[in-house]
Amino acid sequence: MDPVKKTDGRRLVAALRALPRTLREDLWTAPADPLPPMGSPGWPVWRPVFGVLLVLLATAIAVVHVSDLVSPGAGIPDHVVLLALLQSGVLVAGMSRPLPAWWASTILMVVTVRISEPVMNPDTLYPWSIPGLLLQSGALFLLALRVRPRRAAEALAISLLAGVACTAFTTQPHNLDVDRAAPVLVAAVVVGASLRGLRIARTALVAQEELTSEERSRRTLLEERNRIARELHDVVAHHMSVISIQAQVAPHLVENPSDELKENLAGIRENAVGALTELRRVLGVLRSEDPLSQTLRHAPQPTLDRLDELVANVRGAGLTVTTRITGEPCPLPPGVELSAFRIVQEALSNVMRHAPGARARVETAYHTAGLTVRITNTAPDRPAEPSRGPGHGLLGMRERTVMLGGEFANGPLPGGGYEVLATLPLEGSP
Repeated sequence: MDPVKKTDGRRLVAALRALPRTLREDLWTAPADPLPPMGSPGWPVWRPVFGVLLVLLATAIAVVHVSDLVSPGAGIPDHVVLLALLQSGVLVAGMSRPLPAWWASTILMVVTVRISEPVMNPDTLYPWSIPGLLLQSGALFLLALRVRPRRAAEALAISLLAGVACTAFTTQPHNLDVDRAAPVLVAAVVVGASLRGLRIARTALVAQEELTSEERSRRTLLEERNRIARELHDVVAHHMSVISIQAQVAPHLVENPSDELKENLAGIRENAVGALTELRRVLGVLRSEDPLSQTLRHAPQPTLDRLDELVANVRGAGLTVTTRITGEPCPLPPGVELSAFRIVQEALSNVMRHAPGARARVETAYHTAGLTVRITNTAPDRPAEPSRGPGHGLLGMRERTVMLGGEFANGPLPGGGYEVLATLPLEGSP
């Protein structure tokens, strides 16, 4: 025998042996897809409405189904009414338990036609009357919505085999309709499986969009932190340079300095120079993809002394800005001055971008614990242009404040305005 045919024969035998176990796992033990939570967007919101409509439809089908199961003019046995109601009830149960509901629907179909077949209207289609076909199609449709296509196809095959088996035991001639019922049952499964695939694709898309949004937020945060680190480099480098120079000059300010003092000061200067070197390396990494020109990179970092210049530039751009300073101005650490200036700058930029025609107010309050800056604006007098992408403004303000151990708050004001409030402490500032 050809080895290829022999191998194919073995695979076929193995598949046939595994078929009962596969069917048992797919159509008995394996659970269906869980129902989406009621709070989820989409059809779960309308689930109660669908449930009510399904109950009304099942009730109407049950009424028509009873008349198809008995001959014209004959009485309606109680068991016929019970079976019709059970079949309709099973269809409603398929919304929450599709797999058991399909099994129950198939079994009830077989039991109903076997019991009713001797007294059934000869003109009624057999084994599925039109109401019976609707009930069976509905059970398969609800099943296909919640299981994989292979499992739905297996259920469809079993339903068709059950219908064929019923036609083999008829006691009188009927209008056999298995060939006409098969396309309807197949269509129910195909539509249900297609809707399930669409739901899964949408769920995956939403999950991917959430991951993309989280990644975008994380990337934005890292970019803003890099920008802040580049700006603070000049502040830190200035202090290290001062330490290095003072350590170098200190021995000349003391008469007959001891060798131990010279050695300690030399160590201080050596460590300061080493720290400056490492700072430059770190800055080189941070600025490796920075498109800024060399002139801007080496420009001095702004302080609150340039706040009036900033306000004047903003006024020149068409924004009405008023300023107010409370408390006694005092020298502040460079990190605090730089962060305060950038917070005011970003806040005013946001006002021009998102609140066209609004009036802004900048308040600077000096106190013993640090500095508080508050930027507010009135409601815009016209809609703002759509944003071209996620901005870094509020994120950067918050990062600068948290970096200094301060407190940051922002939010809308009554009447349609907006407020940004940052408190920058003196302790812990670079």
